[in-house]
Formats: sequence, C-alpha cells, structure tokens
Amino acid sequence: MTKLVLLKQLKEFTEERVKDLLLPVAQQKEDEEPPKDRPAEVYRARLPDSRAAKKKAPYILHQVITGKDAQSPGSPSISLVTVRTVFCVYHKDEQEGGLALLNLMERLRIAMLEEGIVGGQFILDREAGLESLVYPDNAAPYYTGEMISVWKLPIIERKVPYAQEHNWNGAGIRR
Repeated sequence: MTKLVLLKQLKEFTEERVKDLLLPVAQQKEDEEPPKDRPAEVYRARLPDSRAAKKKAPYILHQVITGKDAQSPGSPSISLVTVRTVFCVYHKDEQEGGLALLNLMERLRIAMLEEGIVGGQFILDREAGLESLVYPDNAAPYYTGEMISVWKLPIIERKVPYAQEHNWNGAGIRR
C-alpha cells in the first residue's frame, strides 16, 4: 500500500502548493457563461474520464511508473518509486498558455526541491534528479508537460530472517 499512500500524499502536497494559482478554464458547450479561473485539479493514477482530458484542464496527474526494491549483501534495503507528473493548462493566448504551464510546473518543482519530503515519510531522491519536459508541439489552446521524480519509500522489513527462510545455519550452509 505504500505506493498508494505516496500518491495520496503527493496529491495533498500538490493541492496545497498550487491552490492560489488560478488558471483559465475552457468554456464548454453546456456552459451558459464563461467559467471562472480556478486552481489545477490534482488526480492520482488516471483521469476520471480520459476522453474528457481537455475538459479537465487545468490539471495535474501523478502516476507511479516504476518501482524498485533492492538490497546488496551487507547494505541496507532500498525502496524507490518513479513518479510521472503530467501538467495540462488551457489558455486562448499561445504565449500566455506556455507561460501558465511553466508557472504551474515551476511552482511544484520548487516546492519539491525546497521541502524534499512528502507526507513525513517519502523523500525526494535528489541524486536521481528531478526532470521536467514541456512538450514542444503543444496544440493550442492546451499546453502540456511532465515531470519525473524518484522517491525513497519507507523500508519494508523482512518478517522471516533470510537464513531461517533458506534453512541455513549461521555459517551459510544449508541444514
């Protein structure tokens, strides 16, 4: 459940950091008047309806893409997860749209680097780096980009000692 908790904590962290950044919303056919600017909505894993992705703008989507649990002999265990964060904004003006996207991405990037920890237990792996990409071929009036971050998860301890699990004695010889 740890990866699920990370996504939940990232969602809360992100919402808090972008709540005062109001961005334009595209008017839909069913709207009687233009919608008011609002903060980006934050989602986990998938959008509720991927066919309506443009209707959801502005939004931020956190997705777990890889995980790794490893332990070298004599070293502590490591548990890492790579998260892809997708950003999407709407703006009628192409220059302002690109700047709005960059502003949203920078707001989150800076918060992650400054704080470096989410939910009191997930640590940003600064050694792995924090990568971001603004898609160069954005189709106006929607602008998208993504960020890749690596997080250190709390270690899950082995319930059964390794020697006992493999029926070894203290000298590393099977019984």
